[in-house]
Amino acid sequence: MRKQELTFDQLGLKKEVLEQIKELGYENPTQIQEDSIPHVLERRDFLGQAQTGTGKTAAFALPILSNLKDAKCKKYSPDVLVLAPTRELAIQVAESFKGFAKKLSNIKVTAIYGGQDYKGQIRDLQLGVNIVVGTTGRVMDHMKNGKLFLENLKCLVLDEADEMLRMGFIDDVKTILSETPDSCQRLLFSATMPRDIQHIVNSYLRDPVKVQIKSTTNTAATIRQRYILVRGLKKMDVLDRILSVEKTDGVIIFVKTKADTVTVASSLKELGYNSASMSGDMSQQQRELILNYLKSGKVKILIATDVVARGLDVDCISHVINYELPTDHEAYVHRIGRTGRAGREGDAISLVLSRELRQLNSIERTIKVNIEEMEIPTGDAITTKRVNDFKRKILEVIGRNENLEKYYKICESILEENENLNEKKIIESLIFLSQKDKPLFVDDLLIKFDKYDRNESFENNRRSSRNDRFDRNRRQSDDFEKFKINIGENDGIEKRNIFGAIVNQGGINPKSIGQIRLYDNYSIIKISGQVSNKDFDNINKVKIMGKNINVERA
Repeated sequence: MRKQELTFDQLGLKKEVLEQIKELGYENPTQIQEDSIPHVLERRDFLGQAQTGTGKTAAFALPILSNLKDAKCKKYSPDVLVLAPTRELAIQVAESFKGFAKKLSNIKVTAIYGGQDYKGQIRDLQLGVNIVVGTTGRVMDHMKNGKLFLENLKCLVLDEADEMLRMGFIDDVKTILSETPDSCQRLLFSATMPRDIQHIVNSYLRDPVKVQIKSTTNTAATIRQRYILVRGLKKMDVLDRILSVEKTDGVIIFVKTKADTVTVASSLKELGYNSASMSGDMSQQQRELILNYLKSGKVKILIATDVVARGLDVDCISHVINYELPTDHEAYVHRIGRTGRAGREGDAISLVLSRELRQLNSIERTIKVNIEEMEIPTGDAITTKRVNDFKRKILEVIGRNENLEKYYKICESILEENENLNEKKIIESLIFLSQKDKPLFVDDLLIKFDKYDRNESFENNRRSSRNDRFDRNRRQSDDFEKFKINIGENDGIEKRNIFGAIVNQGGINPKSIGQIRLYDNYSIIKISGQVSNKDFDNINKVKIMGKNINVERA
C-alpha cells in the first residue's frame, strides 16, 4: 500500500518538465515513477522490475530530461542511449521523450532502428542529438561504421531487457554495455528477472537501487473484453458499425488527446450520433454539465481522454470503447472500469492496429484475462438491427394513439394528384426519406489491403497477425534463395525472433530478407541474392531464443 499519494512537484523534476507533463494531463506519479524518479535524478544506477504499462517510460524519461539541463548536442555522440527490443517500442519511447521535452528547446531526440533508411539516421547523428532510442542491431551498425560513439554517454537505459533476451539480442546488449564509459549511469527495466538478465545486473550495474512493482491491474469479471483488428479500414467506419449493432446505453469512447476528443465527437455527430467530448482542461462546471447530460440520456456517447478516466463515475455506462489502445496497462484497467460497475455487466471493446497486437498481448498478460477477438459487424447484421429498430419505432407510435389522420390526408392528396401512384410507392418513399441519413440497408465494408495482403484472409489467430508484418512490404522477387531452419512454431518461435536473430547476429542485411514461413517443427526463410559460404556459416552460428539452430539450403 502507498502511504500517501505524491504529486510530481514533490519528486524534484525540472520546472520545464513539470509544466509540460501537467499540460499533458499527468497528475500523480504511478508507483514505479514515484520509486524511480528521485534515484535517477541522483544519477544512481537503477533496476526496476515492472510490467509494461506501469508507466516506466516516464519513470526514466522525466528524470533523464531534468538531468540534461543546458546539454549541448555533439556530433555522433549522444548524452543518452535507450535500447529497446523492437522498432515499435523504440518509436514509442522516442515520441514520449519528444513529448515530455517540448519546453526544453535544447533537447534533440532521434530513433534508430532496422527497416529504415540509414541516410536519415546518419544525418540526425551527424547534426547531433542528445537522446538516441534504438534497437540493438541498428545501434551496433552505426557504432561499427563510426557514426555513433558512446564515449561521452551519461546514461544508458535497457528497456524491456527480458524481451531482448527472448529475442536473442542479449549478446548485442552486453557488447554495447561494454563500450559505455565507467561514469555512465545505467538503468535497467524488465518485467521478469531470468538468470541472464541478473548476470547483466551483477556485471554492469554499480550498487543499483532495486525496485519491484507488483501488478495490481485487475479487471472486473462482469466486464466482457473484446477487440477488433483494424486492418485495411478506417477506424471511424469500424466504430460506426460497432455502435450500429451493439445494444448500448451510455458509451464512453477513449482517445489519447484533447484534439482527438473533438475530432471523434464531430465525426460521430455527422453520422447522426448524439455525442459530446470531455478533456482534462475543462472547468468543473462544464464537466458536471456533460456528466449530467450523460446520466439523463441527453447525451448517449462521451469521448474522453485518460485524464478524466479515473474520475468518471456514471452508472449508466454499458460500453467502453478504446478508439486508441492505451500504452499504460493501468490506464486500460481504469478505462474499462467505467463500465460493469456495482456488479452489473459491461462491455469493453478495443480497436487494435496490427502493430499494436504485441501491446494487446502484454495487457492480457498483466490483467490475466484473454481478450477475445470480435468480428467486424457485417452489413447484414446492421441491416437486420436497423430494420427491426425501425419497425419497433413505428409500433411504438401506433401504440401511443397519436393523431395520425392529418398525415394520411397528405398521402391521399398525393394519390389524387398523381393517378399513376399507389399507397405502396408512397410508403416506400416515406421510409426512404426518413432513413436517408442512416440507410436501413448496409453493405459490407470494403477492406483495402496493400498489394502484399490482398490475397490473404484475416488472421485466424493472434500469432499469425503478429507475424504478418514480417512478410508485408518485403521485396517480392524470383532472385531468392530458400533456407530451412530446424526450429518452428512448436518451439514457441515467431517470425520476428528469426528475423531479429538473422539480422543482428548473422549480419544479414534486413532489406535482403524476404518471406518467412513457420511450420510445426521447422521454418523457411528467403534471402535475396547469392548467399556466400561465409554468410551461410554466420547464419548457422545464430541462436534463436537461446537455442542453437541448424540451417540447410532448401
